[in-house]
Amino acid sequence: MSEIFREITLEFDGRTIAARRYGSEGGEPVLALHGWLDNCASFARLAPLLDGLDLVAVDMAGHGRSYHRSGDANYNIWEEVEDVIGITHALGWRRFSLLAHSRGAVAAMLTAGAFPDRICRLALIDGLVPPPAKGQEAPEILARAIAQRARYGHRKPREFASLDDAVEARKNGMFRLSTHAALLLVQRGTRDQGQSLTWSSDPRLMATSTAKLTNSQVRAFLDRVTMPVRLVLATDGIPDMVERMEPLLAGRDNIAVREMEGGHHLHMEEGASEIAEWFGPFLRGGESGAN
Repeated sequence: MSEIFREITLEFDGRTIAARRYGSEGGEPVLALHGWLDNCASFARLAPLLDGLDLVAVDMAGHGRSYHRSGDANYNIWEEVEDVIGITHALGWRRFSLLAHSRGAVAAMLTAGAFPDRICRLALIDGLVPPPAKGQEAPEILARAIAQRARYGHRKPREFASLDDAVEARKNGMFRLSTHAALLLVQRGTRDQGQSLTWSSDPRLMATSTAKLTNSQVRAFLDRVTMPVRLVLATDGIPDMVERMEPLLAGRDNIAVREMEGGHHLHMEEGASEIAEWFGPFLRGGESGAN
């Protein structure tokens, strides 16, 4: 039996991105972007169910086994757009689709808004836009970000005596996970210190952005997202997500939305099969977003 994926590394502009490549290089090119403090193992259950794709699931900057941004750089969400373009240049892809979850889904939407001619389709899970800020909040947001960057930048990584301890901590994070899903993320997202394990992610990911997009800026990006989009919203995912999405989605006929049973990481749980049934033909180019 052939391997399910291949471990690869991608180099661009002095940055190193670790990734898993599923399927065949002759398939439809799809880049998979995970959520905040996750890694490419987020797609370990879903990716093998998606046939006919050349699917590359990456560890985004600061996560998993990929590079950490330099000390004077930030993890603002729009910084991911440059990495997406750099990754796809390294892969030799001119046009491609994006499969993305949570924070990765926001990065995917921003990429599609900035470079609409590069993106064929978006398949998004429990995420679409960043929470908008008001213009007058900018000074406070900047001050809070600088303080948090300093604090988290000097924080000693949490240590765990065993893999089981780290899995238990991950299970009980912001969004509840099954033991199996937590194990997948922990195996990819920890570093062996000899007598203990620590998270491999950059602690500065915990700091808020130095600036946030306003409602008008969010809509400006969405207005340029004219390619077919499919969006899965979890019934037990981010609170009030459905209600918050309704005004933004009004009149956007290219964006099809389905609610599916499960929590925020439903693609790592029992929801993977249902998502694959809806996303698979779509990402292969056989169906439009409105179905």
